[in-house]
Amino acid sequence: MPQKTKNISYILAIFAVPLILYFHLLPAVIAGLAVHVLTVKLAKKVPVHWSGMAHEVALGVIAVGVAAGLFGCGFGLWSFFHGHHGMAPLLTAVAETLEHLKRTLPADLAISLPDTVEELQSRLAGLMREHGRHLSAVGMEGVMTFAHVLLGMVVGGMTALHSFEGAEDWPPLAAALHARLKVLAESFEKVVFAQIKISCLNTILTAVYLAVVLPLCGIRLPMVTVLILFTFVTGMLPVVGNLVSNAVIVVISLGVSPGVGGASALFLVLVHKLEYFTNARIVGSEVHARAWELLCAMLVMDAIFGLGGMIAAPIVYAWLKAELNVLKLV
Repeated sequence: MPQKTKNISYILAIFAVPLILYFHLLPAVIAGLAVHVLTVKLAKKVPVHWSGMAHEVALGVIAVGVAAGLFGCGFGLWSFFHGHHGMAPLLTAVAETLEHLKRTLPADLAISLPDTVEELQSRLAGLMREHGRHLSAVGMEGVMTFAHVLLGMVVGGMTALHSFEGAEDWPPLAAALHARLKVLAESFEKVVFAQIKISCLNTILTAVYLAVVLPLCGIRLPMVTVLILFTFVTGMLPVVGNLVSNAVIVVISLGVSPGVGGASALFLVLVHKLEYFTNARIVGSEVHARAWELLCAMLVMDAIFGLGGMIAAPIVYAWLKAELNVLKLV
């Protein structure tokens, strides 16, 4: 492959990252990469003696099944959190706890707490906007974002099917871009599966505390199932998601008693420190990067692109590191 063609593919890849974040296409890219990676992974299980039409049909079924499965999981989570036993009651419980705190705290502190659920939602949205100017880049709401995610899944399935075709006869630029996609998909797989491990660890520890330790002490928090699922979902967001879930759990615990709130805060601080360490440790071991490298990448991407940039940072940095490794520069 001519070096000039490779250089063009690298330039296109470099420009693709800021364009994706600027135009809020991160959900579509993540959805597409998820479908691509899972389809390729499952397609390798297809018997090698299958060929021709049977192999193509099997690949198509796998791609459609993966897309449908991911869409079903996403819709199920959305329905759960927007149903009668999801986020609405959880926000109500948080607002009621804050209202109770307003009556017990000094006036100077109480005035800073919200009075209603609507005000609480407004403040949470404002807080997240302060943290990241491009929060919409990772949002799953809105017709356009929904359409982008569906299109991303379709594209991811199509690229997965084409990845099994021989690239020997492809035009040079197409082959070079395919090589970039292959490295990106491998990096995405490593980072995402590592983040799932981290979120699972965090969720298990939180579930043990909420569903085992507190009941053994004669304390039962409301909506434990919602809190555990909320912890897992938000745990997929590096660092920030853990802070959000911890804050909600502490507020709910304060509704039971100040002592329970203090115990929850202490426990969750320890879990958060463990999650912060394991995040950089697990992801770093997968992409052969030290903890400080990933943290610096997250800080820089967050400063430039906001929360969307911070979420994309581990994937982008893993991709960069992998490409440099291919070039034998690191």
